[in-house]
Amino acid sequence: MISYPDIDPVAIDVGFAKVHWYGLMYLIGFAGSWWLGIKRAALPNSLWNKDQVADVIFYGALGVVLGGRIGYILFYNFAAFVDNPFILFQIWQGGMSFHGGMLGVFIALYLFAKKTNKTFFQVSDFIAPMVPVGLGAGRVGNFINKELPGRETDASISWAFDYGDHIARHPSALYQAFTEGLLLFLLLFFYSKKPRPTMAVSALFMIGYGSFRFITEFFRTPDAHLGFVAFGWLTKGQQLSIPMVLFGLYLIYLIRKKEKSEA
Repeated sequence: MISYPDIDPVAIDVGFAKVHWYGLMYLIGFAGSWWLGIKRAALPNSLWNKDQVADVIFYGALGVVLGGRIGYILFYNFAAFVDNPFILFQIWQGGMSFHGGMLGVFIALYLFAKKTNKTFFQVSDFIAPMVPVGLGAGRVGNFINKELPGRETDASISWAFDYGDHIARHPSALYQAFTEGLLLFLLLFFYSKKPRPTMAVSALFMIGYGSFRFITEFFRTPDAHLGFVAFGWLTKGQQLSIPMVLFGLYLIYLIRKKEKSEA
């Protein structure tokens, strides 16, 4: 069993201001996505420029933050929201949802696409390989904050987190950083290096993330106020990931249908 290295969630403290590791992870995620976007825009026939990359990152950041917060309240804490709608603005108490952030990004990309005369999927195919950079960084932030506690285990890779219960747990946040971050990035990066049909890269992202999230949820403790939401084993994260996989498969169906009609 590995002991958790009690990391101070505050990375920089200058007295009048504190910078938390979680906030830095968001910054690293957006900066890394911007850098990768600049590299992708420089490729031949990319149809993107530096200004468009900066703009789409800005749109995406707004979608992540607003959608992530609203999604968390609606998906994970709706009962508390009904009792006190102002908790939506109490961001200092934490609470962000990937699936809510994804929906927020979808809206942001739609608005950006209209502004730049691109199609939605031209934009989503371009940014999909950049998203895992932020996902991986965010999960590292979860690990530093001791969020997303893993399920109890006696495996040699277990970690002793100080939750006051002295239980050896899976480091689920690291599992998600590895799968949703590194593995998904490599999968999308190498797949998108060759010309692909419109929607193909987006489809791979939806299927890849949904599948990785569904699997890693088996190592993560369900949200305490929700527990398992179906069948005695299905978590809210898994429930929200199933439509992602189905939508990705539907996009592949549309691609194949179009290819057959053009053959």
